[in-house]
Amino acid sequence: MKKALNWQQDTAYVEQVADLLAKTEVQKLQQIKHHIHSNRLEHSLSVSYHSYLIGQKHHLNTRALARGGLLHDLFYYDWDPKQLSFRQHADLHSQVALNNAQKLTNLTPMEADIIVKHMFGATMIPPKYRESLVVNLVDDQLAVQEACEPKLIEWRKKFLHVGTN
Repeated sequence: MKKALNWQQDTAYVEQVADLLAKTEVQKLQQIKHHIHSNRLEHSLSVSYHSYLIGQKHHLNTRALARGGLLHDLFYYDWDPKQLSFRQHADLHSQVALNNAQKLTNLTPMEADIIVKHMFGATMIPPKYRESLVVNLVDDQLAVQEACEPKLIEWRKKFLHVGTN
C-alpha cells in the first residue's frame, strides 16, 4: 500500500471530505509530526483515502470510511511514551479525537465507531462495523509503512545500490 498521493483528483472522494478539510482544526494537523516521517494530516488523508478505495471495492459505506478515516487522529498533543503507555495513549487519543470530531461536525454512529475503535488490538472493545475494522487495519499498515519506509529506502540505496547512478 503506497501513500495516497492522488486523492485530490478523485472528485467523488473530495466531495465526501471537503467540508472537513476546510476546517482550521483539521488543517492544524499539518503542523504535527506523526509516525516519525510524516505529519498527522498526511497520515489521516492517507488512511482516509485508502479506506475509501477499499470501501468502493467491497461495497462498504465510503462516506463513513472517508470521513471517519480523516478524523481518526484529530488530536493535538504529542505522545510521550515516558508519560503515557502505548495502551493509555491508544485509549486517550481515540476518545480525544472523537470529542474533537463531534465539535466539528455531526457524526453518524458508524463514523464515531470508526474514530473511537481505530486502535482495536491496543484497545479491548472491537469495532462494531466492517468499516471500522477497515480503518483500523489500514491505519496499522500505514503507520508501520510511514515509520519504516524512509529507513528501508536509505538501506536499499546504501547496501543494494538501488536508485543510485
